[in-house]
Amino acid sequence: MKPLPRRFYIRETLTVAEELLGKKLVRHTDNTRLVGKIVEVEAYRGSDDPGSHAYRGMTPRNRLMFGKGGFAYVYFTYGMHYCFNVVTERQNAPGAVLIRALEPLNGIETMRKNRGNKNLLNLTNGPAKLTEAMNITKKQNGLDLTRSKELFICEPKVKEKFEVVSTKRIGIKGGADKPWRFYIKNNKSVSRK
Repeated sequence: MKPLPRRFYIRETLTVAEELLGKKLVRHTDNTRLVGKIVEVEAYRGSDDPGSHAYRGMTPRNRLMFGKGGFAYVYFTYGMHYCFNVVTERQNAPGAVLIRALEPLNGIETMRKNRGNKNLLNLTNGPAKLTEAMNITKKQNGLDLTRSKELFICEPKVKEKFEVVSTKRIGIKGGADKPWRFYIKNNKSVSRK
């Protein structure tokens, strides 16, 4: 399993978002390898996107979005959940893709233990659920996904064909009308149909 190269991430955010579908998210923790297929994402850009953390400029919280693509951007939300994003674009062109849902593939028992959840379909079908299942916290914020052995994204061994659905983003006020949420049609692990 080889991490995706930097050139994959330093492209336009919407392109990266759609092409992340079907890739594998890999997390190594305590001698366990957790793997999930990315089945749902949301794209966020800069000053043209009122739903983005980067909309009003750089802050200590969002500074990673202004760096070069290929880094993990993990933030705490609602005082209780982590969300995992991958930074996109080139330096000073803010962009990130929120990983919204995974189809669990490997390390499922550990994921269930991490979440206290026995229901496979409800294990990683949301951004906070997948970070809890994969044990992704603020400690992973800023990891270089192109070099890290702890957390990275890779190509699947066999590429499958699927149809991509594009809809409005979920759970935001500004920019909610932008059709920048992408998911794999008919995948049971998608958060909302």
